[in-house]
Amino acid sequence: MIGETLKKLRAIYGLTSAQMREELGISTSYLSEIENQKKMPSLELLESYSKVLGIKKSSIVLLSEKLEDAEGKNSSREFIRGIMVRLIDLTAIDVNESEE
Repeated sequence: MIGETLKKLRAIYGLTSAQMREELGISTSYLSEIENQKKMPSLELLESYSKVLGIKKSSIVLLSEKLEDAEGKNSSREFIRGIMVRLIDLTAIDVNESEE
């Protein structure tokens, strides 16, 4: 499930597969294999994802586990909506604080 999570994170951050491949220094086919669950990224590559996305490795793994649990319960859309609402709320707080 980590590959699917990495693919979704890439999309959320607005990165194309070509941009992500370049940032990570990997081939197009390897990125595709990871995102399509055919290969697992190494810890070193997960660290690179972490740096590119600005997210802790542990957060990526946790998000992957939560998403897998939600999909097992057929509630992945609700899970993602909940995350997006929280992100919007956090962004609104940041904007309000910077305006003061």
